[in-house]
Amino acid sequence: MLPYFPFEQDAYAMALGVRALRPGETLIEVDAAHYRAELALKASLLGEDPHARFQAQPGTGPQQWEVLRLLLSRMAEQTPESFTLRVDDDGRWHWHNTLTGDAASFTPGQEDGLPFAPLDWVGRQVQEDLLVLDGTREGCPLIAGQLCFPSGWSLGEKLGKSLLAVHAPVPGFAEQMGRGTLKLLEGLKPGRPVTRCNWAVTVTDRLCMEPRSFPEWRHLFEGLTPDNAGERCFLRLERQTLSRLPQTGAILFTIHTYVAPVAGEVPTPERRQRLARVLATVPDDLSGYKRLGPLREPLLAYLRRPGAC
Repeated sequence: MLPYFPFEQDAYAMALGVRALRPGETLIEVDAAHYRAELALKASLLGEDPHARFQAQPGTGPQQWEVLRLLLSRMAEQTPESFTLRVDDDGRWHWHNTLTGDAASFTPGQEDGLPFAPLDWVGRQVQEDLLVLDGTREGCPLIAGQLCFPSGWSLGEKLGKSLLAVHAPVPGFAEQMGRGTLKLLEGLKPGRPVTRCNWAVTVTDRLCMEPRSFPEWRHLFEGLTPDNAGERCFLRLERQTLSRLPQTGAILFTIHTYVAPVAGEVPTPERRQRLARVLATVPDDLSGYKRLGPLREPLLAYLRRPGAC
């Protein structure tokens, strides 16, 4: 089963649902069963079209390096069985990823020390997508990112836009969550990351759902029935974190995507009923945005079948 079941109410509600990271929770999550495969997929996607999946505005080197320093330090501290980091007296860093065998030696800030830009390189060490917002400018614009596993959007269309502009296509976001989200970002404190869980239901288990990929999987909406919807529909979760970087004031936004068939995520009547009630109350405009329309009725019928559990 997925590590999260994000439905806490019996009806859909657009809400931030943000909380502080609890003691013992890591900034970067290692899903050991899928780690190597997902890093290999990232490398393949970046090799196919690097510009589509990594972009950074000029002058963002300091922010990228600060992200790298934060993540490598946290990963080595929080998951020492998988990652080790040694820092020499002269400031040179030595990194070893025991899960992949990768190793690197470099001095942060020296551009020739890594084969890729700092954010692009560290993004190849984690399953998360990594996005960097400028927390010192009005609107917290997106200034850099490595995005390999998007859910219906692309980095090129969002880079340079403010938070509200990035979310403009989401029905109701500006009115219901815009001000609260900006207030949250502006109030973030260094060393006090927060987390939330976003969700979607779709008909594919592919992680990379760029808009241009839709023709490759839209046929999967066909033939859904109450008998097969549980296995053919997938719950897609995004475990997100937000961290304020103390030196540059940038905000790191991480997204770890998990996908699994709905059938395996609703083993009890309580879970089936909860998911059914949430799906049934998603507003029509948001349902269209999330592409729930073609799958909602078959999936609801599956979840509501008598004696299903």
